Amino acid sequence: MIFHAIGLMSGTSLDGLDICFARFQKEDFWSFEILKAETVSYDKALKNQLKNAIHLSAEELLELNSSYGFYLGKSVKSFIENHQLTHIDVIASHGHTIFHQPEKKFTLQIGDGRAIKLEANLPVVYDFRSQDILMGGNGAPLVPIGDELLFPQYDACLNLGGFSNISLKIKNQRIAFDIAPVNIVLNQLAKNFDLDFDENGNLAKRGTINEDLLLQINSLSFYQNSHPKSLGVEWCNENIFPLLENIEKLDALSTFTEHAAVQIAKVLNEKRLKNVLVTGGGAYNQYLIERIRGKTMTDIIIPEKEIIEYKEALIFALMGILRMNNEINVLSTATGSSYNHSSGIIA
Repeated sequence: MIFHAIGLMSGTSLDGLDICFARFQKEDFWSFEILKAETVSYDKALKNQLKNAIHLSAEELLELNSSYGFYLGKSVKSFIENHQLTHIDVIASHGHTIFHQPEKKFTLQIGDGRAIKLEANLPVVYDFRSQDILMGGNGAPLVPIGDELLFPQYDACLNLGGFSNISLKIKNQRIAFDIAPVNIVLNQLAKNFDLDFDENGNLAKRGTINEDLLLQINSLSFYQNSHPKSLGVEWCNENIFPLLENIEKLDALSTFTEHAAVQIAKVLNEKRLKNVLVTGGGAYNQYLIERIRGKTMTDIIIPEKEIIEYKEALIFALMGILRMNNEINVLSTATGSSYNHSSGIIA
């Protein structure tokens, strides 16, 4: 069976909207081909709106949920027209995360899927996380189903986005969890130098690691917790940013990069992984990759640009297909929910 789907992904690092159109084939196993993909950069106004949405009133947030939904719809409609795409079975939208508090039984990814459908005139699946949280799960990470079906040749898949998360198989069960914040903190620190991000980790490389601060961050209780577990921006606001406020700016970048490397390498070593596929914007941070490689014997594999940048959008496209066919698209071993399930609202 052959399916064509579009995945939409907006990450916490606010790089922009990732759009991925892919062909999937299911025989004895799933295979895929990315046919077209691009990132639509957010203008300054929208980026600020999304970044500050956590502080909006309920009324303002509902308004943004609708307007951002229409923005997603218009963006995907332009993408379809520009590339003259046909035979699209479904659009799957992750939305943009504003709140993520599974312990309180809620998460919010804005971008109303009904607005996307009105603009694009195609079936849309959205809100993939809420059902899992209501079932006692973390609502994250969701991409392990794609790692399981599309990338089985690797011991593990590591995503270095706003947060780092990993998925791997242990005793025939796919587990996954967030490891540590990455770009959500590094990009914020780069703003001290009027930059959107620390290209190649060049700034972090120039700083000095503050050993006392490193020890303090590594000692945070989250790192002692067993999986499944997930992180949100609220956790960083409470636990990370206050610790970095009074540190020299270059040293803060250097120390936090080292922290991310320490935590990631610790997981790779504990799980005794032979190889790991690394994707997400952090895969381009040469200094971070160098620091990880220096702490582990695991083979760190950096794939082609398409996979680095669009793997998450690709997997949400697959999740949309699975949902339309009422097949499992969320793994309880990854999220901690009561059982595997098919999640997402169909518009």
